[in-house]
Amino acid sequence: MELTSIEALVLSLGAMGLGIILLVRGGNWTVDSAVFIAQKFGISPLLVGFTIVAFGTSLPEMVISVLANVQGSPGIAMGNVIGSNIANTLLIIGVSAFFGTLYVVNKAITKDLVMMMVATGVLLSLMMGQVISGLAGGAMLLMLVGYVIYQYRMAVQGEVIPEEDAPDFANKYAPYLFLLMGLLAIAGGAEFLVRGARVSASVIGVPESVIALSIIAFGTSLPELSTCIIAARKGHSSMVLGNVIGSNVFNILMILGVTAIVKPIDMSGIAPQLINFDMWFVLGVSAVFAALLMMFGKITRPVGAVFLLGYFAYNIYIYALHIAV
Repeated sequence: MELTSIEALVLSLGAMGLGIILLVRGGNWTVDSAVFIAQKFGISPLLVGFTIVAFGTSLPEMVISVLANVQGSPGIAMGNVIGSNIANTLLIIGVSAFFGTLYVVNKAITKDLVMMMVATGVLLSLMMGQVISGLAGGAMLLMLVGYVIYQYRMAVQGEVIPEEDAPDFANKYAPYLFLLMGLLAIAGGAEFLVRGARVSASVIGVPESVIALSIIAFGTSLPELSTCIIAARKGHSSMVLGNVIGSNVFNILMILGVTAIVKPIDMSGIAPQLINFDMWFVLGVSAVFAALLMMFGKITRPVGAVFLLGYFAYNIYIYALHIAV
């Protein structure tokens, strides 16, 4: 039995509501568990945010990019990563800054910012070629693994010092269970929200191409958004910054690395705009973000407001360009 438009809209709105609930609950579990684990092992929440949390919140992007490329849509795979990195930096940092100034508590973040810029530069150079091969994908994964190992060794040697108080749990296994549950809830919540938004937009007559450019990129960044908002409200600046920087690095090196290994990414199937404008835009945004943290050591509410305005202006431009075409 086919659903009427009203029934489909009601069901999609319900899916969106469930997605939001899962994202908020999963974000709470993930932040509390990650901070506890960081404190227990004597490492900074910055490192945990860059690794465990960033990996978990990047899972939706990886699933979408791999499937899209396998199904012959490399533009969606590349656009998802580029759009997600733009949303991570402008939207998530912008919103998080409204809940309190994001301070650089640990100077180790400088190395992470450099790694983020290196990864972005690697992506730009690879996009200039004909194809991102499986060999290039493997090299990207090795680069990521090598850096994570380096980070961990520095943390163990005491270069990185714990900064925040950890929450209490009932028993020693609870933090790991809640971390897993949190990451699963985040991934599931993002899926419900994206699917619900896609159906809702179709029912009210928004073109599918516009949905792909906006909702998919925004939706796959919702795990980072929910986690960072909750972390910012709890005063964990290091978790917010580590998650965003780590997600940007994981999006490029892990997601595109795995995607290229599964199937080489044919750059001839990529819209010219991704290379001529969007890639340069994400490079510029990343450079501004890194410069602000290195020079001033914080992201204030006014800066967050500028980031948000930049994000909305970018999406308006993309929409207007699509309509013009």
